[in-house]
Amino acid sequence: MLDRFRSSVFPGGHHVDVPVGVVDVGSNTVRVLVSQHGRTLFSEREMLRLGADIERLGTIPEEKLELAASVVARFADHARDLGAVAVEVLIASPGRQATNGDELARRLQEASGCPTRILSSREEGLLAFAGALSCAGVPGGRTVAVVDVGGGSAQVTVGSRRAGATWTQSIDLGSQRLTSRLLAADPPGGAAIGAARAEVERYVDAFDPPAPRAAFAVGGSARALKRMAGGRLGESEFAAVLAELAETPTEALSDLHGIGADRARTLTAGAVILAAFQERLGVPLKVQRGGLREGALLSLAAEHAIAA
Repeated sequence: MLDRFRSSVFPGGHHVDVPVGVVDVGSNTVRVLVSQHGRTLFSEREMLRLGADIERLGTIPEEKLELAASVVARFADHARDLGAVAVEVLIASPGRQATNGDELARRLQEASGCPTRILSSREEGLLAFAGALSCAGVPGGRTVAVVDVGGGSAQVTVGSRRAGATWTQSIDLGSQRLTSRLLAADPPGGAAIGAARAEVERYVDAFDPPAPRAAFAVGGSARALKRMAGGRLGESEFAAVLAELAETPTEALSDLHGIGADRARTLTAGAVILAAFQERLGVPLKVQRGGLREGALLSLAAEHAIAA
């Protein structure tokens, strides 16, 4: 799939000077991003917590299907009002994990009038890799890893700007799912964090990624942790933030670090997962702003350029 938009990510590729938009339906939030020639025209999100329903019930209840359809339709309409020539709806882990994921996709496509698809975990990793590298200034041949922790799953992808993604792997566990299982107390406490780390270790035990020279972390958990740590996220930084998260209530985290309450609620789980990946990769994580949505926009722009 990376070949589909590699020319837009790397030098010499197509760039389309028209707006394109993507609606990203994740485990915690639904987000829309509209961009023109790499410049953000509109960005908005709404918290739906589909992943919490899936973890509790195994399915998405009818009222949440209706709400998701309404939100996605509104976001798609706004993107078209801004002149987006192509708008795509991408469903991440909720589509794979809910027993009625196909029904969710059908409802969203009917409501939005946009092409709608459920991403595989591999596609998520490749899109995040492309989006991160489009924003990162790294030499073309340097091997880098991109770590993307979402609410319902997490991906690690390794490759280079020149060769593209050469290795990607996913776990079916994200910040929302881990919070629901083991970290619901506020604050969670050290014992719960220890149990959460053991749970994550079961998922990453078989991970054996190629050794990168640098690693980027994308997503909301990584950005919030950067605020707490003040920069890169290495072994010592994760130890410090996890110690603080163990004993600090959500409200206090929001006040101290300017982190939204919804993000603060799942931040401990995100930190545990990111710390496990960082240990496997062996290099500190640098937080990068580009990610899945940016990669998806590059893909849409490339498709439009080819069709034009």
